[in-house]
Amino acid sequence: MLANPNLNPPTSDFYMRQLKGVVVSNKMAKTVVIRVGRLKKHPKYKKYYHLSKKFKAEDEKNEYQVGDEVVIQETRPLSKDKRWRVVKLVKRSVTVEKELDNVPNPSESQANSITAQKS
Repeated sequence: MLANPNLNPPTSDFYMRQLKGVVVSNKMAKTVVIRVGRLKKHPKYKKYYHLSKKFKAEDEKNEYQVGDEVVIQETRPLSKDKRWRVVKLVKRSVTVEKELDNVPNPSESQANSITAQKS
């Protein structure tokens, strides 16, 4: 049987693995560390247990924060340890949003301290 000539062959992205994980560190330039968790079944006791592995992934714009849930995709070696690239953001970290809300405005704190000194 002949293959259908109308079908395009799969692209190279088709073969690239994608994993979902959580950013655990963003202290390096253009690099984030992603923790990917999975469940494994014990062969003897048939009980599931958690495993996790850390991957270094390329973050070109330094836009991902600790706690963000992201999807990473396998790519060519980018450095000694980096073989993954962040593809998309699944969920933004809640703690980062709360921290941004709690940052005091410098002009307000100065105005409050000036009024406190006058009275």
